[in-house]
Amino acid sequence: MTDNPDDPRAIGAHDTLEIFTDGCCEPGSGDGGWGFAVYRDGVEIASDCGGAVGTANNAMEATAVLEAARWVNAHAAEAVVTIWSDSVYAVKGCNEWRPTWRNNGFKKITANSRLRSRGIADADVWRAIDAAFSGSATITVSWCKGHAGTEGNERADRLADEGRLSIAMKAPLKRSR
Repeated sequence: MTDNPDDPRAIGAHDTLEIFTDGCCEPGSGDGGWGFAVYRDGVEIASDCGGAVGTANNAMEATAVLEAARWVNAHAAEAVVTIWSDSVYAVKGCNEWRPTWRNNGFKKITANSRLRSRGIADADVWRAIDAAFSGSATITVSWCKGHAGTEGNERADRLADEGRLSIAMKAPLKRSR
């Protein structure tokens, strides 16, 4: 994680932060990455990234939002925060589906009674997002168009890829015979 040590102002209730998030996954390997970049007054003040093995793109998109919310709770709980994501899954999951999922025990509710006991995809991540968001009423999640030249979104994309690559570097080398 990087925080800007040259920024002397503590983050307070009157600050407005924009956090751009992104996730990625390489289909062949299943290695995925997430990243976020925090901006105050158009200046990046913090960032973080990480990765996971055997994952999917949507899981990494949601994980990026989760890690951003955790950062807010640890460093900027009083600030007004907008988390930007280019993932419709992450945005709708946070804004539309999460309350229903919580009320249904993070299980799908359908007219077909045999399918009602199925858990939602990435339920552990969504439970953690729900818990992280319950600690801050000042976080909103909004959609932004990906790969459209928005500085924060492009930065988050690079961080997610860096997180994915960190997994590949930790993996043992495969030797051919």
